Amino acid sequence: MSAPALPEVWLRGPLPQVPPLLQPVAHALLQARAEIAEYVAHFPAEKLAERPLGLASVGFHLRHLTGVLDRTFTYARAAPLSESQLAYLAAETQPPTHPGAVPELVQAFHDQVDKAIAQLIATPEATLPDWRGVGRAQLPSTVIGLLVHAAEHTTRHVGQLLVTSKIIMSKE
Repeated sequence: MSAPALPEVWLRGPLPQVPPLLQPVAHALLQARAEIAEYVAHFPAEKLAERPLGLASVGFHLRHLTGVLDRTFTYARAAPLSESQLAYLAAETQPPTHPGAVPELVQAFHDQVDKAIAQLIATPEATLPDWRGVGRAQLPSTVIGLLVHAAEHTTRHVGQLLVTSKIIMSKE
């Protein structure tokens, strides 16, 4: 007999140590991690760069999910992007397709979610309205703006990834 399915992460209650105002961000990131683990685990590495109908590839989404979390959470800390972050950004459109690439990309996203949750735990709620500059142009945002954007951007790309993977796998 199989175990009953768990409700979505946001319905499982508050996450220990995550400030109350940041619970929705943490819930969204953990839900995205669960969905990636479930739906991409058996995706073939050789198809990571396929772009059906001109859509972004599954490999791009997997790389971008990791990179965008890293970048937005860096801006939320009021830190500039590093050279390695800029190099990662430049390489997001060229996903690896070697055997083992899928679990590597999934693990990188899982690790980035762990780092994001740790940062959420360490973020005092009093800093949420603080101004933060984004990018070289230092476009205006706030700590809460960046963290919420990271969550919504992540969920958007997970949805796109799931649709693209289904299109690719339906051809088999």
